[in-house]
Amino acid sequence: MEKEIARLHRVDFEFSDIFYFCRKGFEAIVEDEVTQRFSSEELVSWNLLTRTNVNFHYISLRLTVVWVIGVIVRYCFLLPLRFTLAAIGITSMIVGTTMVGQLPNSSVKNYLSEVVHLTCSRILVRALSGTIHYHNKENKPRKGGICVANHTSPIDAIILTNDGCYAMVGQVHGGLMGVIQRATVKACPHVWFERSEIKDRHLVTKRLREHVADKSKLPILIFPEGTCINNTSVMMFKKGSFEIGGTIYPVAIKYDPQFGDAFWNSSKYNIVSYLLRLMTSWAIVCNVWYMPPMVRKEGEDAVQFANRVKSAIARQGGLTELPWDGGLKRAKVKDTFREEQQKNYSKMLVRNGSIGSLSTGTESD
Repeated sequence: MEKEIARLHRVDFEFSDIFYFCRKGFEAIVEDEVTQRFSSEELVSWNLLTRTNVNFHYISLRLTVVWVIGVIVRYCFLLPLRFTLAAIGITSMIVGTTMVGQLPNSSVKNYLSEVVHLTCSRILVRALSGTIHYHNKENKPRKGGICVANHTSPIDAIILTNDGCYAMVGQVHGGLMGVIQRATVKACPHVWFERSEIKDRHLVTKRLREHVADKSKLPILIFPEGTCINNTSVMMFKKGSFEIGGTIYPVAIKYDPQFGDAFWNSSKYNIVSYLLRLMTSWAIVCNVWYMPPMVRKEGEDAVQFANRVKSAIARQGGLTELPWDGGLKRAKVKDTFREEQQKNYSKMLVRNGSIGSLSTGTESD
């Protein structure tokens, strides 16, 4: 941007100087690089899943028949089977962890807890017809560490626990999710917070540090973006996860949208509608890359460390790296951020203007 501004011929202010900013403003309104990350990615070819009034174009009778057959297969055969498997997996998770939770703390309890979690997670992955390719398993997160990954969907956690056990971190919920949380925490040291505790950063950090300090506990699984992004990008990592200390195990997750869209657009679909879309897709196909562990360098602050980890995940997963906060999905841009950008623009204008004035003065001499 600064290079483009430098090309503007400026000795004194000219009306044409504003055209650059007008163009940038129009581009941001039509298609900015932030809001498009909160909607499903565009497919090169139709996967016979989505057909709405907006994107429906009649092509041929043969293709329409194929699509109808696909709907019958997905809704009449795959959906009931997947729903049954999901019910078995969730019920087994609640019953199994409740029974294991009654045992005294010991290595036997930890072993049985891992067996229950792995078995139930694999049943749930089968309920989605999941096909997952895990790469570089020698870099799998180890106990006492922190696993951080990019976030596309609520099923990211199931995708990872299909290959290993983790201690989850999150807010206490009600309903079915609350029942699962209360059951699993009896068998595994998950870290659940009340809504009032989430706002207390010091309390959250303290509990996480205590967990990481115990090398016998499972690695913590955290999604630092704080919201789901549409499988094309990685947005700003919150620094809190990188202030805890310990070893960070980065993991990159990349879904194949040709078989089903795993992205959860929470502003458009509630969790029930989203799960129905998943269970009526062809399959959930994704790649998971375990990356070498990373530690905070000397003199490196939490923000710099978070950005370094984010860059590594983006490169490995073939994702676009963006500096923006995923919180923009639901919140407006902060005034302080707008003011900062305005200051940057003014500095570039003043600097380029002074250079232009200096050059003109030299030529006249």
